Amino acid sequence: MRGTLRLALLTALVAAALALPGTVFAEDAIDKWIDEFQPSAISKEEQRKELEWFKKAAEPYKGMEIKSVAEGITTHKWEADVLAKAFEEITGIKVTHDIIGEGAVVDRIQRQIQTRRPLYDIYVNDADMIGTHLRMDSALNLTEYMKGEGKGVTSPYLDLEDFLNPEFGQDYDGNQLQLPDQQFANLYWFRYDWFTDPEFKAEFKEKYGYELGVPVNWAAYEDIAEFFTGKTIDGQTVYGHMDYGKKSPSLGWRFTDAWLSIAGVGDKGLPNGLPVDEWGIRVENKIPRGATVERGGAANSPAAVYATTKYIEWMKKYAPPYAASMTWSEAGPTPARGNVAQRVFQYITWLSDPAFTDPESPVTDENGKPLWRVAPTPHGRYWEEGMKVGYQDAGSWTILKDSVTGDKRAAAWLWAQFCTSKSVCLKKFMVGRTPIRKSTVHSDYLAEREGDFGGIITFYKSPVEHMWTDSGPNVPHYPLLAEQWWKNVASAVTGEVTPQQAMDNLAETMDDIMGKLRMAKYSPELNPKKSREYWLNQPGSPKPERGPEEPKTMPYDEMIKAWKQ
Repeated sequence: MRGTLRLALLTALVAAALALPGTVFAEDAIDKWIDEFQPSAISKEEQRKELEWFKKAAEPYKGMEIKSVAEGITTHKWEADVLAKAFEEITGIKVTHDIIGEGAVVDRIQRQIQTRRPLYDIYVNDADMIGTHLRMDSALNLTEYMKGEGKGVTSPYLDLEDFLNPEFGQDYDGNQLQLPDQQFANLYWFRYDWFTDPEFKAEFKEKYGYELGVPVNWAAYEDIAEFFTGKTIDGQTVYGHMDYGKKSPSLGWRFTDAWLSIAGVGDKGLPNGLPVDEWGIRVENKIPRGATVERGGAANSPAAVYATTKYIEWMKKYAPPYAASMTWSEAGPTPARGNVAQRVFQYITWLSDPAFTDPESPVTDENGKPLWRVAPTPHGRYWEEGMKVGYQDAGSWTILKDSVTGDKRAAAWLWAQFCTSKSVCLKKFMVGRTPIRKSTVHSDYLAEREGDFGGIITFYKSPVEHMWTDSGPNVPHYPLLAEQWWKNVASAVTGEVTPQQAMDNLAETMDDIMGKLRMAKYSPELNPKKSREYWLNQPGSPKPERGPEEPKTMPYDEMIKAWKQ
């Protein structure tokens, strides 16, 4: 009898659960995923409240399917493999999160804008496109959506103030058009163990007359590159520099991601230099006025030619011979081979690769602690105090307003908030090293492990972090203009044209494209041409030719102390 009663009770409980579809099982799912989303910057009880809000807010959309897309980095692969499953189990909304190349993401979002046919319900699109979105009026204004139509599907726990650099996704009026999902800075990367080796320090001091340390400028970077190139360390020949130069779209990113800026091409002012930004585009009252020196721009100025010349010279003299045939993704993990002393411009997203963190790696010690460190990017001889210091990408959730509407828009917005929620952000950082929240980098969990990340956490907690910015709102049509960079730079890499000719061709092509654009807001209007001498004699950028600079270094450990004050 007792067995029969137990079976009857069990049957009744199952029937009750089935009578309330989703309720009991979603609760079980929340418990399961709270355990998965550890470590967390918030308590388990706070995670439960946040995830229960998602469950309740999603009830009207249960059973829907949406499609999103992102580029192929570790963070987005984890979103596709783990977060999409968690989101479906908690909310009942199925997400297909496609992972494709960054160039393909840009191509598809451009096609969707043009055709208004929905390829995806939401994109992780770099905030580099903010200038395009605001001028084409293509992205959903999230600020307005959260106050109006989307109020019921906007999380009370979203906390925009907690995001790092939300301004990257804002238009000129401060409206949020894109929400950061992952971001990674370009920082100087170097072998701390080699730079603090007493023999190397003494040898460097004797040869160059100053201390081996973190290079403040390109003159010191060049000396250090020369010093290490050709040495035999740990049984292998090492190189003083790493880069990439294959003729591919990623070569353009090397330049548009602030190579000209760190050389000092643009003007002072954050986030992107005014009136001339890091692409060499002059922008006055939000209107792009030209990229050539003859129209007041700087894309073919002496500083831009200097930047291109050094890029080619260093790769030929100081980088491994295979660097010139590599792409962005191929070159990213390469310094972990243990034969590179420094890299002027390292995307920190690659530092999540096991090649940089595994105890067996040649760039970690026996306990898996990094032998490398990151530091501020050294700048070229045209750089001045008050300019941006380097590049920081913010892959950001973007909904195209003309092709995604109604329930699809609401479900997509829930998915974006889920991927950026405090419940998941610290765990997402541990997977991909791409922080987006202050609560992540200031969490107790990371405070106890700050030394394990080679300076990444210290950088994001430092007072200088805001000086690394993305391409900003001035670039009027990112897809069309970015495409011109790699083609022209590649012709200089192969020696078909000189650096001056390459930058002349690039600047003139940019002016030609901008002169034909007709955009909804702040459409380009080119300045009339004047002589180069006229513009080079004006204050600021474009800047006339400058002579060599004195090399300067700083002790890494002293710099870290300053960041922590």
